[in-house]
Parts: sequence; structure tokens; C-alpha cells
Amino acid sequence: MGELGGFKKYQRKQEINTAVKDRIQNFKEFTSPLPTEEQQKQGSRCMDCGIPFCHSGCPLGNLIPDFNDRVHRGEWKKALEILHSTNNFPEFTGRLCPAPCEKACVLGIIDEPVSIENIEKYIVEKGFEKGWIKPKLPSYRSGKTVAVVGSGPAGLAAAQQLNRAGHIVTVFEREDKIGGLLRYGIPNFKLEKEIIDRRIAILEAEGIVFKTNANIGVNVSVDKLKEFDAVVLCGGATQARSLPIPGIDAKGVHQAMDFLTKQTKALFDTSLEKEIINAKGKNVIVIGGGDTGSDCIGTSNRHGAKSVTNFEIMPKPPKVRSEKTPWPFWPLQLKTSSSHEEGCDRNWLINTKEFIKNEKGKLTGLKTVEVEWKIIPGQRPQLIEKEGSEKTWPCDLVFLALGFTGPEKTLPEQLGLKLDRRTNIQADTFTYETNVPGIFTAGDMRRGQSLIVWAISEGRQAAHHVDAYLMGSSSLPLKDTNDLLSA
Repeated sequence: MGELGGFKKYQRKQEINTAVKDRIQNFKEFTSPLPTEEQQKQGSRCMDCGIPFCHSGCPLGNLIPDFNDRVHRGEWKKALEILHSTNNFPEFTGRLCPAPCEKACVLGIIDEPVSIENIEKYIVEKGFEKGWIKPKLPSYRSGKTVAVVGSGPAGLAAAQQLNRAGHIVTVFEREDKIGGLLRYGIPNFKLEKEIIDRRIAILEAEGIVFKTNANIGVNVSVDKLKEFDAVVLCGGATQARSLPIPGIDAKGVHQAMDFLTKQTKALFDTSLEKEIINAKGKNVIVIGGGDTGSDCIGTSNRHGAKSVTNFEIMPKPPKVRSEKTPWPFWPLQLKTSSSHEEGCDRNWLINTKEFIKNEKGKLTGLKTVEVEWKIIPGQRPQLIEKEGSEKTWPCDLVFLALGFTGPEKTLPEQLGLKLDRRTNIQADTFTYETNVPGIFTAGDMRRGQSLIVWAISEGRQAAHHVDAYLMGSSSLPLKDTNDLLSA
């Protein structure tokens, strides 16, 4: 497997990023791939370990050592076949996944792990370049119909798998374009939308029907779903968290997704440019330290913000893996994104207490307090404010990137679906079926806000069980993800 001792011979290398001063001038992707020969060397670093823990780190169960070996040998088409056997959309995960597989890589115990995500991206890009990725039509049609609600990664994965099983699949998307969060929620500098379009063209050619501007339960009656033999709900977790503090209604306080979505839409329709929330010349504060907060930072920098400050209520993670999260678990470790590198003042253990506004209701600043987390055995950690640590921060714009509480409730209520204690749609942990027979759910709508790899994995899992529900059994891949290590 790979080159004997290759991990000793070659150092980890990844794509090269365009210089910050150049890349913040536009919203284009800014990475340059390594030469093919160098990519093959990176595949050679896979060390033929006795137990490949990267398998358990990946919710999709990607056959990582197998495609690394093919890359090492220069057998790119075979590497693509192996990659596609478990992952419907490696061009998405190769750009957006935080790569839990790399954190579980055995080589990571003693050295830099194998650059798995970068190799994955290069495999699929070579596949598109060479014309190897073509529509694969099912050999027969079952006559059964399935509605998939939501066209994010979970919905698209479920749709493609069910179409492969021979069912007639229709995907309903409330936006004007297919892709869900990938389309407008992810900035273009992380995922250019042509990447989505070329894959959608494949899915359409395979026979999947897409209906846009179709918001089930709003402008399309839920009764429409009764026309199908089965339904898969993949609408995501879209209920954004807010801050119940004074001044939250100030003009200048926005949800992160409003900011990101409007900006991305304006890239493709110049008439919408007047609707964007422009950070140019403004003091911006982003509350929330996750990927969405990072996206707000990168977007603000591209607007030409005067300053960008980031608040996180949790402690600053260590630069190296914490003993609390030993290998091969997802590590408690400081993450510095490309957006952070572009310019940002990062602050930890900060809690916002009030938004300050003038007589016209316009945001002028906010008040914070420093906090610490008190650990009490047998109880939930308590947030303690530090006396005398109050501070006022001048700002013109605030973006709330605090995560999501679950799916919107309109559709579940109309369908009579039960919710779990976290307000996600309740479903059988194995079959993904809800309390209403024939209605299944997958992705963030079922498990809550999570990673793109989990969304694709759940879409594939749900498809297997929908197929079995319709036909009595299924030959679609089934992978038990209940005991996988997850981020």
C-alpha cells in the first residue's frame, strides 16, 4: 500500500493559497493545485498501517488507503471509482469538509497526517478534467416515486442513490437554484457555484427531476407529497440562534446567513447589489467562532471593512492537540482558517451583554463582559462573569454566527411529525423513518447542525432504507455509522 517508507521520504504538502492582498479583491476560489507528480508523492505518504483509523474518522467510510495507493501508482481513474463508491460529491467535501479523517490518521501520531482532503479534491477534479465523470442511468425503473425535500448535500445524495435504485425521484428546493446551503450559504471563495452546476447537470442527465422555487408547506401544498410513494425530508437546520439581550433590534445587527446569502446572490444578479449588507469602511464584529463566523470574516475583508473583530464565548483552544481529546478523536485544538489569516482580531471568553444604538435605532457599539467556565462535578458547566471586566466596543455592524437550533417548524407541523428534545425531526435511529409511515428524514433536519460529510452519509443511509421500504429489500450500500468517531 503506497510507497514503502514514503511517509519518511516526503513531507506533507497542500494546495498553494493566493496571497492575501490579491485574494481579498474578489470572491473567487484562491487555491492552486500541486503538480500531479507531487500529488502522487502525497499519496505515497499513506503508511500501510495495520488498522486505518482514517476509516473511522470519516462518517462516509471513504476507502482512503485504497485511493491513496491508486494515486501513488498514478491510477487516477481507479482512484476516482474507489472515491465515488462511498462519496457522491467529493468535489464538495474536498473543499468544505474539516477532514476528521486526517485527525484520525495514524501517521498523525508522529508526523503531519496524510493530506487526504487535498488528494480527494484532486482526484475528482482530474475526473472532471478527463471526462471520466459521466451520467450513469439506472438499468431499469421500479415505477416507484420519491419526493426529496431540500437540495443540500443530504438531499442530493439521497436523490442520486434512490435514482440509481431505479426509482423516479423529484427534488423540491425553495430557492431559485439547486444546492441548498452550498448554493448561497457558502461563500464563493470557498465553493464557486460552477462546481455545483456541473454536478447538477450530471444528476439531471441521470433522470432526477428538480423543482426550484418550491417551498413545500408555503407556496406548494404539503398535499403534493401525497402523490409520491415515499418522501425524504432533507431541509436542513435553518432556525438561527439569536441573542436575547437589550438592543438586539438595532439597525446593524444581522444574522450571519442573511449577510452571506445576500452577498452570494448579488454575485450572480447585479440588480441585487443594493440589497447586500455592505461592510466597506465599517467596524465589524462577528459573534461566533465557527465556520459561519469565519465566512463572515472573509466576506467582510473582501468588502473592505475598516476592522473585523471576532468574539467566542469558549476558551481559546490549545495550539496542539489537547490531552482531553487524544488521537484518534476529533481534537480540541485551535483552528485558524484562511479568513482568519486575512485579518481579524480574535477574542475568547467574551459574552455580549447589550447592543448600543442611537436615537435613530442605529447600532453604534456593544457592551461585553469577560467570562470563565466553572466546572462542577455532576452538573453542566456554569458561565461566570468576571467582575469589573465590562467593556464597550464601537462598531457599525454585528453578525450573529451562533449556529442553528433545528429545522423550521411549518413543514413538520403540517405533516404531523414528532420532534425530539433538540427540536429536530424525530426519526428511527436505524431506518431514518419518522412517525408517519413513508416519510423519512436525513441530514441536519434529523441530527442537527453538523458536517457536510455527515449530511452526505445520512442521505445515503436514508436512501437505503427508503429503497427497502418500497421494494422489501435494498442493494444500495448500507453503512452503520452509529459507532463512528465524529466531530
